[in-house]
Amino acid sequence: MIAVQRIRIFHGVVNVGRLRCRSLSAARSLTSCRSLYTTAWLTACTAQPPERNIFLMGPPGAGKTTVGRLVAQRLGMPVIDIDDDVLEKAWLMPVAEKLSQVGGKRFLEEEGEAVCNFSASGTVISLTGSNPLHTGAMQHLKRNGLMIYLDVDTDDIIQRLTRMKVNRIVGQEDGTSMRDILMYRKQFYERWLDSRVLCGIGDTIAEVAEKVHRALHRYQDSDSETFISTRSNVSGEGRPEVEPKFFSDVVVEGLAPDGGLYVPKGHFPKLEPGQWKRLAKMAYPERARAILEQCIHPSDVSPLELKRMVRRAYGANFSSEAIAPVRHLLHNQYVLELFHGPTASFKDLALQLMPQLFAHCLPQMCNYLILVATSGDTGSAVLSGFGGLDAVARQRVGVLVFFPEHGVSEIQKLQMTGIREGNARAVSVVSDFDFCQRTIKRMFGDGGVTGHLAVEYATVLSTANSINWARLLPQVVYHASAYLDLLRDGVVAFGDPVDVCIPTGNFGNAQSALYAKHMGIPIRKVICASNLNCVVADFINTGRYDLRGRKLTLSHSPAIDILKSSNLERFLYHMSGGDSGLVRELFTSLEDHQHFEVSAELRQKINQDVRADWCSEEECLATIRDVHSQTGYVMDTHTAVAKTVADRLQDPSVPMVICSTAHYGKFAPAVLAALQREGIPGEPLEQLHSLSSTGTTPPMHDTLVQCLRESRSQSHRVCRADYHVLTEEVEAMIQDSFLNVQ
Repeated sequence: MIAVQRIRIFHGVVNVGRLRCRSLSAARSLTSCRSLYTTAWLTACTAQPPERNIFLMGPPGAGKTTVGRLVAQRLGMPVIDIDDDVLEKAWLMPVAEKLSQVGGKRFLEEEGEAVCNFSASGTVISLTGSNPLHTGAMQHLKRNGLMIYLDVDTDDIIQRLTRMKVNRIVGQEDGTSMRDILMYRKQFYERWLDSRVLCGIGDTIAEVAEKVHRALHRYQDSDSETFISTRSNVSGEGRPEVEPKFFSDVVVEGLAPDGGLYVPKGHFPKLEPGQWKRLAKMAYPERARAILEQCIHPSDVSPLELKRMVRRAYGANFSSEAIAPVRHLLHNQYVLELFHGPTASFKDLALQLMPQLFAHCLPQMCNYLILVATSGDTGSAVLSGFGGLDAVARQRVGVLVFFPEHGVSEIQKLQMTGIREGNARAVSVVSDFDFCQRTIKRMFGDGGVTGHLAVEYATVLSTANSINWARLLPQVVYHASAYLDLLRDGVVAFGDPVDVCIPTGNFGNAQSALYAKHMGIPIRKVICASNLNCVVADFINTGRYDLRGRKLTLSHSPAIDILKSSNLERFLYHMSGGDSGLVRELFTSLEDHQHFEVSAELRQKINQDVRADWCSEEECLATIRDVHSQTGYVMDTHTAVAKTVADRLQDPSVPMVICSTAHYGKFAPAVLAALQREGIPGEPLEQLHSLSSTGTTPPMHDTLVQCLRESRSQSHRVCRADYHVLTEEVEAMIQDSFLNVQ
């Protein structure tokens, strides 16, 4: 055991905790947050930081002065208002008079000078709305303070300013509207913030003050937001025997050392209805930032870094400005289109962001090889996402994808094998997805393999499958966003329930919908839709997970051709109330005996939240044909599986959101057959042209066409289904990736 001092440094804040690690690699991962700089680390070990200020920052009318008084009273701290206690005393005149006298530009300069001459410690300080516009003043203040941004709804601000009869603020001299000024200033508040207080529509000053208090407690108590394994052994005192991990640790580690999956140790964060109503006004990237800030502690990823990551993840790389739009289909059914990303599948919504989180949390001492098992869509999405990292990160991160040679569509295969840039490679295996996934999990638990790679190549294995928490978390956003779109468009009032139907294989998508429900989105039922490999549907309906004598069957919907559903482990952990002993027992039984069964009581609890069914190959194709004939809309085979099951299980009075997880072009032969097109071309590019020739809705995905135009018919490496062969492939990949750049 290696005792490690965990030191978090964030804009001068030092939080120190004790954490015991089982290995040197685990110890290294503790310092994976890039905000830990060597000089600051050494200084923190020897210096006692001064008593810190709490700064309240936000637009005029946010209530900073009153909130400051309430917070100071509760904390037993002195309070200072910059307007009243600093500026007016320095200028010997009201602030409004000074602005009128010198004009906005000069006002900002003199205000900044006055703030730079001000100092305090251990005080709650309410800033002016214009303080953050002066760089020098903010740099001076942040040396000894925590910046709390009161992010109040713009309409609420304007109403307050109207009641206060405020008709002039800095920047309004040229006739710019109050709304435009407030929108312009947001960038400055977001530049300096340490923690955001997301205020709900109509929040009172007292409610805002309470949110500030909770934000301060959260910021100062980073140890409360930790993660444990679904299989953690628990001591006699009820505590996990292995200390919990931080977000930055679990992102890099991927799979827990005991073979379990990481889950939050405490409760998942929950937003209030007023906060969700605020988010309904926002675009997808803003929603993503606001939701993820609640789930990622700022000591792991600062709000400013998260903003940059989200902006890069969800932009021009998506073919729809809405990122994940919701489209009305038929009756009370709506399609959540998750295929507008660069590889045309729902995996892009997570894998355009997850690699950035991974690179941000990387320890400085070793290289990482991302191992991925894919049933089709994950592979190209991982290669695209990690390929978008900067050159420095790519030198230290390699990606190796294993996919079933005969278990993906031809277009999916071309997407993966056409990428051979830098430290990225896709290799096929003459087996199924379950073998690929099982082999990767075995490598993680094989000390001989991981130890050899660490000693010989200073390389650690990790994963980007949905067993990695950072891969699963961004998926929560689009389930929440779908409801917010329905709210914005007047389909539901907040609190009205919806059902969500999801093509289900590895259960990650379904689990992320359940997390969205835990956060406060009114999802009534999550409906899991299986194809003829319906082990998940059978389990939901019977409580028995039985693989004995069951063989994987290739289908028209290969992304859900899965028998061992990894994220079901997280699901059962939560459904059982965090009973890690039960989870360990169930999945050990599955590994050793190919089956397990849960109690009738637990199955009843499962069915309160989740329902399931499956559809045949014939029903899948018939659904594609019927929907197209009725609406002109073309859906892919996985979406058709979900639509078929949704039709069976839907309560007509409750809106049904059907997750469309891939663009139909990725499965062109099956879709063309469903539409009863004659003479289906043999070449993938010609198949796409055939589909798009009739002006289909949604339109053909441009990146699919571009991928096929640029890809050549080229050979790729094919491995036999042997554990040792795949471990040799891993070692060869590491040699090619890292030895040549050192």
